Amino acid sequence: MNAVQVAQIIEGRLSGDAELKNESGFKFDSREVKAGDVFLALLGEHADGHSFVDQALQQGAVLSIVSKPVAGPHILVPDVVIAIGKLAKFVRDSLPELKVIGITGSQGKTTTKDMLHSVLSSKGETIAAQGSFNNDLGVPLTLLRAKPTTRFCIVEMGARHGGDISALAKIANPDVGAVLKVGNAHLGEFGSRENIAKAKGELINSLNPGAFAVLGTYDEYTPKMSFVSGVQKLTFGESHDCDVRAADIEFRGGFAHFDLVTPGGREPVALRVMGLHQIPNALAAAGISHVLNIPTQSIASALSEHEASSKWRMETHDLNGVLIINDSYNANPESMEAALRTLVLLTQERGGRSWAFLGSMHELGPDAAQMHKKIGQLVGELGIDQLVAISNLDYLDGLTESQTQTHYFGSVAEANTLQSAFEAGDVVLIKASRAEHLEELANAFIKARQVYGEEGSTK
Repeated sequence: MNAVQVAQIIEGRLSGDAELKNESGFKFDSREVKAGDVFLALLGEHADGHSFVDQALQQGAVLSIVSKPVAGPHILVPDVVIAIGKLAKFVRDSLPELKVIGITGSQGKTTTKDMLHSVLSSKGETIAAQGSFNNDLGVPLTLLRAKPTTRFCIVEMGARHGGDISALAKIANPDVGAVLKVGNAHLGEFGSRENIAKAKGELINSLNPGAFAVLGTYDEYTPKMSFVSGVQKLTFGESHDCDVRAADIEFRGGFAHFDLVTPGGREPVALRVMGLHQIPNALAAAGISHVLNIPTQSIASALSEHEASSKWRMETHDLNGVLIINDSYNANPESMEAALRTLVLLTQERGGRSWAFLGSMHELGPDAAQMHKKIGQLVGELGIDQLVAISNLDYLDGLTESQTQTHYFGSVAEANTLQSAFEAGDVVLIKASRAEHLEELANAFIKARQVYGEEGSTK
């Protein structure tokens, strides 16, 4: 494809010319541009990509897609993101043999995507969203990595507003749409769980006859989502009436073990990603794989071999007798509860004390204070030994009768002073929404334990 063809597809005005190659990538960070790439000049909140066109050209970009005239070969369009969406749809429509899987839900999208990638990549060339690339830029950029040899493409679909997922589905035209769970994430933006369910359901409503709807059974909304006639439905969960389910569940060393039951058979699975709350993600990946005709034995084997690849999600560091769990990538009430229950089980196995360093959960709307309070109360009910609230006193509200010892710090730096109190056998959980930057606290704890070990080895 050359620049003339691209300009026609995205309805832009071409200046100059450029020949694109199969290995050409689309990059919006000029620092990542390689020879032959196409640079996307985005207008961001903090930077204007047009200021970096020269740098992109110096690094080998052969073409820029822009909304302002610039130097070098470029295609001028009113909106770069919309233009990339048009190009991605063209690529998708040009690859009829490609199987596209869309995944959405209030939690677990990235882990499910990673697990599914492990399963499908064993059967053919598979591409998947990088990190949590799940919006109107991320979905097109994932699709634009597809080639005629690509067999599977996995895209995450997130939403900030009603209609977002419908727009993504029009571009991706998924063969399989999966909804994991409707929870409280982004409650502040949507106003109610009913509205969240409606937004997530846009993926299922967008499926064409012959496609598959893979639906979780972990909330009251997802199993009831509607779809057009001709779409086939598969449910996953832990009850006997689910098409794909987990049976004989056990928890060993922080990891779930269970029998995977599908319409195609029953096989044992031993997960290598931490927490019982990973079971729904594994079942979602299994359900999607099943409708794509992957044998149950192959699914179970791939799930058992899969290891976490996305950072700061139940990332564990066992350092000199103290287990540190860095789960600082994101947080909502459901994922917070799951992480706390895992903390309790791990502490029981190791025999030390449990520490929960918790920062704020964002985007919960007017009920945010009450939701933080409920998590604090859950900490007490679970018997967690130490609750450390960071910049949010709501966690401590109503815990006066609890056996849990509480602490409050206004910053990560202040909370770091507690690391000297850790003892062998302790389990430390660090969790908050991404904007709280609690990964800085986790990194400080990890570094301190590493130094402790080095000093201890010399004595």
